[in-house]
Amino acid sequence: MVSYHTEGVRMPDIRRREITQWVKDVASSYGYKVGDIAYIFVDDENILQMNRQFLQHDYYTDIITFDYTEGKVISGDLFISLDTVSSNAEQVGDSYQRELHRVIIHGILHLCGINDKGPGEREIMETAENKALSLWKKDLI
Repeated sequence: MVSYHTEGVRMPDIRRREITQWVKDVASSYGYKVGDIAYIFVDDENILQMNRQFLQHDYYTDIITFDYTEGKVISGDLFISLDTVSSNAEQVGDSYQRELHRVIIHGILHLCGINDKGPGEREIMETAENKALSLWKKDLI
């Protein structure tokens, strides 16, 4: 089950049913099924506090993924800072909606085993994000 929540922010304008199906399709393309996925949309201060508390990182980020995957069933809590999504969209010259969808699927790709911290991994993640975004209905972002 995929659920959507907020903490201290308004729910973004997203099509939950379509996103849920998209998440399932992307996970399936990597050989996974979707278990319990919770998207929690937050602000920058909330994500910074979580980054400090759980990861010992002292900076803002767009997403923090807590992975509870077992075998081929992905599960996790995905905290997304809508503030950082907005500033990232401006920096890269993309729409807020497209950047939000990129971050939404970024967390799923992490749960499917794709990393982005080691040498060459960022490029692999970007390719996977672009492939997943190409599966998304273009008129919805």
